[in-house]
Amino acid sequence: MNFFTDSTQVKFTALDHLFNVSSVFCEFSLPFLGTVTIRWYGVIIAFGLSLAVLLGGRLAYVWKIDIYKMIDILIYGAIGGIVGARLYYVVFQWDYYSVHPEEIIRIWNGGLAIYGGLIGGLICAFIVCKVEKINVRNLLDLCGMSFLIGQGIGRWGNFANQEAFGTNTTLPWGMYSEKTNAYLTELVNAGESHLDPSAPVHPTFLYESLWCLLGFVILYIVCKKARKFSGQIFLMYGVWYGIERTIVEGLRTDSLYIGNTNIRTSQLLSVILVVVCAVLLVVFLIKYTNSPQPIEGVDYFNEIPLYRFKRKASDAKKEEEKLLASAEKAEANGNTKKAEMLRKKAEKQHELFEKNTALAEEDDKKRAAKKAAQ
Repeated sequence: MNFFTDSTQVKFTALDHLFNVSSVFCEFSLPFLGTVTIRWYGVIIAFGLSLAVLLGGRLAYVWKIDIYKMIDILIYGAIGGIVGARLYYVVFQWDYYSVHPEEIIRIWNGGLAIYGGLIGGLICAFIVCKVEKINVRNLLDLCGMSFLIGQGIGRWGNFANQEAFGTNTTLPWGMYSEKTNAYLTELVNAGESHLDPSAPVHPTFLYESLWCLLGFVILYIVCKKARKFSGQIFLMYGVWYGIERTIVEGLRTDSLYIGNTNIRTSQLLSVILVVVCAVLLVVFLIKYTNSPQPIEGVDYFNEIPLYRFKRKASDAKKEEEKLLASAEKAEANGNTKKAEMLRKKAEKQHELFEKNTALAEEDDKKRAAKKAAQ
């Protein structure tokens, strides 16, 4: 097995150092298959996906979402994401793929679009949610945070490949390598005379990575401290990521365009995403302010303590009734010792019921007094 079998020297304007970057993680031979190449792009994407899955799984546990249903969503969502990412790219490069249809399935040669992956993954996840009866908006909130951490890490795969960079720049973090030179030279030969192959370029992968990781931290804090309704985090994700992509897409040299126009597909989609998500976010926040409601399917709701106490009282009452029914059944079967033990447990549940009912009534009075004072 051979590791890092290729190397490209990468230079950043402000750093007096050359970085040796390899796009290949390892190569090895297998019988009947020949040489198998594992690229850093795949390794990094897999690592980002793993962290996103771990985060989503942890939050699903806290929010009482069935972990087995989440596994179904992960499997079908991943398949839909890969298919969607490829179809999105193929559709906007149809002039090429209509002539070379055999290359449509060759995703290992590149050609996956993030927006296509998001769309395909969400469609499959939505279908699974409907079949499995999962709260779709809670799932979207999980996805919003998971997408950001996955995208923030996954973008470093573009650095390993020295791809998805921008136009020339004189900024201190400008990036240059033989691969950026070769790609810009092709564009210049194709008529893009405003580009200079020998000059540094915008490391747009870095811009998106930092923006996504910062967004993850912000959305996670909002989720913990100020989540008002199901779907809020996903709408914030749409606004946050859409703003970045609208700006950064304008710097890139490898954008997909709508037909023969100068309209960048991802840039237009990003603008639409920002506007739609921002409007919905404002509408739902106003609705929440006027009529606060508990978040369905989540085991905490700090904004409405009354709801929390009422729910605890209700749970205690149900448990009490269940224990009393079991005690009667045990007594009918002649097991008086077990019946007595069950009744003692039922008494404790009744105490919890009375305690939480009193707390709920007390909070109700406080909220009424506060509302009257306003």
